[in-house]
Amino acid sequence: MSVTSMVVLGLSIATVLLLLGAFWATMRPDRRGRRAGARPAEVAPAEAPLAAPVSAPGQAGTDYTDPRTIRVGDRIEVLGAPSRVLGVMHVSWQGQQWVEFLLRDGTRRSQWLSIEVVAGSPPHLEVQLWNDVPTQGMVPAKSMLIMEGVEFFPIERGTAAFRSEGETGHPDRGLLDFADYRASDGRLLSFERVQGGSWTAGYAQPLPPGSISIVRRAS
Repeated sequence: MSVTSMVVLGLSIATVLLLLGAFWATMRPDRRGRRAGARPAEVAPAEAPLAAPVSAPGQAGTDYTDPRTIRVGDRIEVLGAPSRVLGVMHVSWQGQQWVEFLLRDGTRRSQWLSIEVVAGSPPHLEVQLWNDVPTQGMVPAKSMLIMEGVEFFPIERGTAAFRSEGETGHPDRGLLDFADYRASDGRLLSFERVQGGSWTAGYAQPLPPGSISIVRRAS
């Protein structure tokens, strides 16, 4: 056999081997390809804050205080800061009910603590601490408003009935106008006024379970 024939035969054999190798590679499962196309693991839904049976106050959890048991005159701690409960407003609007406790801490600063049962499966408590915002005569608009450089969009507004106990600075009974807003980052802003008075505003700070403890009950 001539040298030329041997070269041609060698090249033919090499080509056949390359084709067989490529075919075998396409038929073999690729681990990286299967992982890349695998269905991502499902993320567990976030646990509802302070899940609690609505019909059983005091049983919101075994490791933390149920804030629904707070009473006027109690001494409590909120996020470790001691406060006294001066008064409470029981508010009702279109079948919804919530309470707003007026607190005073050791520096004589006043804050409102709101507690509301939110319907769901299961129902849970929404507990928020409100910090005052200087409104400088602002009136809540029915559209977007800007507070301290942040855009807030309206989510709910209305006129609710209230009944108060203790020291709240408000009548025993009356009407409460409110307007709630939310920013794109989830921040909450709420305006309130009692019976045509001046508007006040505050930012909400949601409190997780265990943020509140009762130090001493009212006598």
